[in-house]
Amino acid sequence: MLFVHEEHEVRGRREKEFEAAVRDEWRPALARDDDARLLYFLHHAHGSGPSYRVVTITAVKDGAAWERLVRRIDGGDLRDAVRRLDELRYDAHAKVLVPLPWSKLQQVRFGDLPGALAEREPTLFMEDTVWPDAGKLEDYVERSGSHYAREMRERGEILTVEASFRTAYGAGRRREVILWQKVVRADFLVPLLTREVPDRFREPGTWMHDALELRDQWRSRLLRTVPWSPLT
Repeated sequence: MLFVHEEHEVRGRREKEFEAAVRDEWRPALARDDDARLLYFLHHAHGSGPSYRVVTITAVKDGAAWERLVRRIDGGDLRDAVRRLDELRYDAHAKVLVPLPWSKLQQVRFGDLPGALAEREPTLFMEDTVWPDAGKLEDYVERSGSHYAREMRERGEILTVEASFRTAYGAGRRREVILWQKVVRADFLVPLLTREVPDRFREPGTWMHDALELRDQWRSRLLRTVPWSPLT
């Protein structure tokens, strides 16, 4: 299964229109066949990065389904829906992702997704985009599962790793990994933002220390689901 990750640069005055267009036009139009489904719709939390950014993640069954989706957008039944979205945003940046071997999210049963819009409490996610050092990509993929994900499970205080991805061949920067993490205790983020990480979390054997052998460049951002997002 493939996952299409898009970042939308939305026109500020038309933010609500954009969300409504995705919810009421794009989402049902996408679901006219069995190739793809929208999974997440999230706002980039204000004060934590560029303004009026939206992130969407779409599950696509396989490469053939992705090709059919592209053709539907370029000249088929999805063309008008995309044209409508383009009126409400400045641009969109997309990359195609595949799940890491250790990711909890490998497949999505489309039949298990809510067919009707359901209102639920928004969820906060921390998305880490990581650029491993040259020659260290495969080591990072393996050790982020055996070390980082394990450490997060054992601590369980702030984050749970819900999924992990890498860019598909030819569909983004080769050395890029995304860690998709649900914020369990938002109040625990305050010490993380206002104070330096305690030394005990930087000692040998901790991820913050050992991962420096593999990378020291990444970006974290906070994303908040909307109540109707199919997954939260």
